[in-house]
Amino acid sequence: MANNSFSGPISQFFCQKLNGISQLEALDLSNNDLSGELRRCWKSWPSLSHLNLGNNNLSGKIPNSISSLISLKALHLRNNSFSGSIPSSLRDCTSLGLLDLSDNQLLGTIPNWIVKLTALNALSLRSNKFIGEIPSQVCRLYSLIVLDLADNELFGITPKCFNNFSLIVAKDTPDDLLVALQYSSYEIHDEGLVLMTVGREFEYEGILKYMRMIDLSSNNLSGLIPTELSQLVGLLYLNMSQNHLMGSIPEKIGRMASLLSLYLSTNSLSGEIPQSLAGLTFHNHLNLSYNQLQGRIPLSTQLQSFDEFSYIDNAQLCGAPLKKNCTQDGEYKISVDIIEENEESFEMLGFYISMGLGFIVGFWGVCGALIFKKKWRYAYFQFVYGMRDWVYLAIAVRLNWFRRLFTEAVE
Repeated sequence: MANNSFSGPISQFFCQKLNGISQLEALDLSNNDLSGELRRCWKSWPSLSHLNLGNNNLSGKIPNSISSLISLKALHLRNNSFSGSIPSSLRDCTSLGLLDLSDNQLLGTIPNWIVKLTALNALSLRSNKFIGEIPSQVCRLYSLIVLDLADNELFGITPKCFNNFSLIVAKDTPDDLLVALQYSSYEIHDEGLVLMTVGREFEYEGILKYMRMIDLSSNNLSGLIPTELSQLVGLLYLNMSQNHLMGSIPEKIGRMASLLSLYLSTNSLSGEIPQSLAGLTFHNHLNLSYNQLQGRIPLSTQLQSFDEFSYIDNAQLCGAPLKKNCTQDGEYKISVDIIEENEESFEMLGFYISMGLGFIVGFWGVCGALIFKKKWRYAYFQFVYGMRDWVYLAIAVRLNWFRRLFTEAVE
């Protein structure tokens, strides 16, 4: 019944009299034009385990009576106009494996009782008005593989206990990673979830069990990035951008070998980019822009393959792909273009001198200058080394481009 043009109050559907108790297990009314509030008419639906009312015009509070759905394992209410707080009665739905309340107008704090939902694999509260700190109780949802709290008004520090997420700590996990959901009708109704992974929304349907994501972006979080995050070696997407994070990027972040996307932009991060980040080989997206990072960008095929936008507005950051070059001690050097221009002028001058003074004078005019002029000698060899690095980088980037092109063609 999804993706139609059904309209009118939804209470007329749920509250109509039934001949006995409904044995319906899955109900999908998403992507319609249903309106009104959810009424207390759930007792006739005790077998309902999958309920999707997303992308409608529903409003009002989520009723406490929704806990009457004792078999509920997946609840999708995204992209409506629900208000108020998350009903406390939802704690009784202990079989709930997926909870999607994103894109509503819910407010209050993330409740501590959420720890009661021990079967949760996916929790999405994106784009609401939640305030307060991220409760440490979230860390006791050991089976969580998707945590999306982005675009709220959360503050405080990032919990250091996210390494409790056992299915993300493990890099190699079996295909039945959503086994905790245990849908009675899962084989005929694979779960889907809309997630913002690379700056755009994608619906992960049928492949949600392979997803590993933490998105805390667009909040007011402060403090340091917990070093414990580096233990999440199975994490694919990490987004902590647009907060007030400070300090340095954890040195051991390179242990997160499965990362496909890392967004840390628009914070107050400082220090150098960890050398371990250069060891990540599966990056598709990286954004460290609008921070206070400094020093040389570590050399690697991956880090230099991103465009300049990934690093902009870090005043003390230098090295490719930025146009700002730096010496080994971190000070800025003369750009390669200027060096080339100076070398060409010097060679032309030596040529004209050799025309009048002969080969010997011309020869010593060039070599003597390199021997006795330290700045010219330094510039000359920096030019040679710069050209060598440029050729190596161009080849590496081209090989990486062909590898991506081949991967996309195979997929």
